Amino acid sequence: MADDKTETALDVVGVGNAIVDVLAEVDEGFIDEHGLARGAMTLIDNERAIELYAAMPPGLEESGGSAANTMVGVASFGGRAAYIGKVADDFLGEVFRRDLRHVGVGFDMPGAVGGDPTARCLIQVTPDAQRTLNTYLGVSSHLSASEIDGDLVASAAHLYCEGYLWDTEEAKGAIRRAMDFANAAGRTVSLTLSDGFCVDRHRDEWLDLLTDRVNVVFGNASELCSLFEVHEVDQAADAVASEVDLAFVTLGKQGSMVVSGSDRIRIEADELEAVVDTTGAGDLYAAGVLFGLSQGADLPHAARLGSIAAAEVISHLGARPGRLLSAVAASILG
Repeated sequence: MADDKTETALDVVGVGNAIVDVLAEVDEGFIDEHGLARGAMTLIDNERAIELYAAMPPGLEESGGSAANTMVGVASFGGRAAYIGKVADDFLGEVFRRDLRHVGVGFDMPGAVGGDPTARCLIQVTPDAQRTLNTYLGVSSHLSASEIDGDLVASAAHLYCEGYLWDTEEAKGAIRRAMDFANAAGRTVSLTLSDGFCVDRHRDEWLDLLTDRVNVVFGNASELCSLFEVHEVDQAADAVASEVDLAFVTLGKQGSMVVSGSDRIRIEADELEAVVDTTGAGDLYAAGVLFGLSQGADLPHAARLGSIAAAEVISHLGARPGRLLSAVAASILG
């Protein structure tokens, strides 16, 4: 794994699906009425996206995408972040670009002309704060290896790759290319498992990535157990420890666990008066961890930053921090 103290221009570069999020609070009946897979991320076509958008009540619209949320979190902590993802030369594409730049995340890819529109994710939040995601990938899934900026990847201490992007051959080639650039430059490569359904679709390919391209894995307990086809998180921890340097496993109300060789470091979750929306919890946890690692923090302090960021984002609607996290960083890292 790379030495985080090596001089770099950036702390983290993220690669993922560039998506505009549409979030709305709905009741349980909405999920049943529209035949949605509760609590999961489902890929849909443009026609279904138009239908669901029309049925949803008014809500919040903002740029999103898992890895983009993580880069926004890194920037909120005061870190130096950039993003690689594909948008169209359309209104939503410009919204996405403007949002990232506004919060200090570098994003310089031009919008694609013609073809599919910019991606959007329709997110239904039920009263228990669970989120159901229905995603039209649009042009985002056509990110290609030729569009990966090798100099940009090599300029960052960490490369963070989104599992959600691993659904087309073009995008797979892009992720592999980015990982190869990072490895050649001696940088750290992270993969987030994203979703249980993603794990089921891509298990064998991801296990291959862990063998020769990935240093760090992010995921929740269910995703990690599914990856190694075991029932207990301790079994999954043992399995992932034999493949990568580090794994950060979120455990819901039980906090998180850091897996480093034979070490298992438990981090308690932050206490909250109410959980409003769990969208982005894993994304912001990864942001805190990556920022901490980039600053040379030890594993418990990096994971603690992740817990604080996750707690902040689930305390309100939306997948981005509602306040700057830089003050939190100062209190934890000194």
